[in-house]
Amino acid sequence: MEKINNPILSVEGVELSFGANRVLKDVSFDVQPGEIRAIIGPNGAGKTSLLNCMSGFYRPQGGKIMFAGQDVTQTPPHNIASLGMARTFQNIALYTGLSTLDNLMAARHIHMKQRSLASMLYWGSAQREEIEHREFVEEIIDFLEIEQIRKAVVGALPYGLRKRVELGRALALEPELLLLDEPMAGMNAEEKEDMARFVLDIHERRGVTVVLIEHDMGLVMDISDRIVVIDFGEKIADGTPDEIKNDEKVIAAYLGQEE
Repeated sequence: MEKINNPILSVEGVELSFGANRVLKDVSFDVQPGEIRAIIGPNGAGKTSLLNCMSGFYRPQGGKIMFAGQDVTQTPPHNIASLGMARTFQNIALYTGLSTLDNLMAARHIHMKQRSLASMLYWGSAQREEIEHREFVEEIIDFLEIEQIRKAVVGALPYGLRKRVELGRALALEPELLLLDEPMAGMNAEEKEDMARFVLDIHERRGVTVVLIEHDMGLVMDISDRIVVIDFGEKIADGTPDEIKNDEKVIAAYLGQEE
């Protein structure tokens, strides 16, 4: 992918510590609009902590994170979401007692404009807005091929379908940037294939920029435009899949472990 000058996301010298445990050490990289950017590294390398900093769940002690031209280093997660960033979690975070449809509708709250009184009375513009949000959510349900579970209680669904519902909830936020934290972890081969197809469709058909943490190296190398590699909280490599495959530091720290 050709480098452009205005990244959608910039991570600049980020430092994160929990007490004496230094989790991230001067990490810098950018994400260009319209690319799939992968973050890889051994377990415990700091990948999810980095994603948590980017999405506002952690606040780094040093460095800066810029998203869509704004400094979001100390910005709360809901404000970052309203700017156009959404994410999924390594451990599924859904409303398990609600249906698939209700989980996706809950994510639409940041786009709801009507005041609470009008919404409670459900008339006029509030009713029209509700219909518009429902139509948007129904389109996501069709897109992710989960029509058959639209009214099912999420907590009773198989693991692979719950992961798909969580992806749908992230899409319901209408993100420009989607952060995926191990979206295929714990899935069987068929579920992984389906999820990979949806990630590519989100990127290609919906025009969403994607940042992906994933341990399936075959998948990462196949679908990523660029890859950043983290080890013990430090960036050890950054480049195209071909460059990463042949990087001696990466082979020693990570890829070589699978040989």
